[in-house]
Amino acid sequence: MDSRAPLLPIVNHVGQVEWAYGLAKDLLKAELPRRWAHTQGVAEQAETLAPILGADADTLIAACLLHDIGYAPDLVDTGMHQLDGARYLRDVAGADERLCRLVAYHSCADNEARQRDLLDVLAKEFDQERQDLARALTYCDMTTDPDGRHLDVRDRLAEIHSRYGPEHVVSRSIAAATPCIVSSVRAVEAALSDVRQAGAG
Repeated sequence: MDSRAPLLPIVNHVGQVEWAYGLAKDLLKAELPRRWAHTQGVAEQAETLAPILGADADTLIAACLLHDIGYAPDLVDTGMHQLDGARYLRDVAGADERLCRLVAYHSCADNEARQRDLLDVLAKEFDQERQDLARALTYCDMTTDPDGRHLDVRDRLAEIHSRYGPEHVVSRSIAAATPCIVSSVRAVEAALSDVRQAGAG
């Protein structure tokens, strides 16, 4: 079956999270099992943010499930997985626009777009999503290792550099994005702490 064949868009009787889970599983589990393990761990982190996201929690969980589908071999086009994944969601899967935006820019992806000379393309094709949701997705991705285990953002950044090596475009992009990534994670951690303290009071 052609993975680029048009899929049915999200419909009322299928929840957004369930749809996203099924799509991500189909694209990643067999071909990229470690990437699928990471994806599931990222989605688990998203579930912990429900107290600070309220009605947007399902949108974040769905985005976390879909954030790395651009690594699927059949979807690779530009080599920038954020852009390739977002294009697939928009053009083939008929996904919600907010999901496309979150995937396109996840984890401060504009830095990688700049490294790949794709920043103008990214900006032309996709608007940025609300900052609180973008930060939340960055938090989930950047506190989950390749095997789905949760860790501190600094350890995650070190792991990425170690895995790719200093000269790889991903390492260079992550180095440039580190202030954005760390500030996003710390902002979410602070918001969670505030909610917990309010609940304890």
